[in-house]
Amino acid sequence: QVQLVESGGGLVQPGGSLRLSCAVSGFTLDYYAIGWFRQAPGKEREGVSCIRSSDGISTYYVDSVKGRFTISRDNAKNTVYLQMNSLKPEDTAVYYCAADAYGSSCHMRVRVDEYDYWGQGTQVTVSS
Repeated sequence: QVQLVESGGGLVQPGGSLRLSCAVSGFTLDYYAIGWFRQAPGKEREGVSCIRSSDGISTYYVDSVKGRFTISRDNAKNTVYLQMNSLKPEDTAVYYCAADAYGSSCHMRVRVDEYDYWGQGTQVTVSS
């Protein structure tokens, strides 16, 4: 019953912006932590950002996106967003959202092995 669906990807020029959405169902964002990950061709999947709010809202950003990306959530809508500004070609990847069913993730890190449920991904291409 747990499902995550990403949307909002597309083609954008360097310096542009995109807003990704992750619509979740089958669980409550009050308990689950949500992470954003990305995977470029020939590279391993890497964590980008995460958010949890069960014990006071907490967010984390990997250094490469800090100051450019913003993660947020609307618990009433069961949706998590990733606002991506000042996009660079190296941001090109398939972006995935994922849920940590245990709810204890997103403590100064975002790691693939800590997340249980995954969306199908949405392609982000940054190119001039």
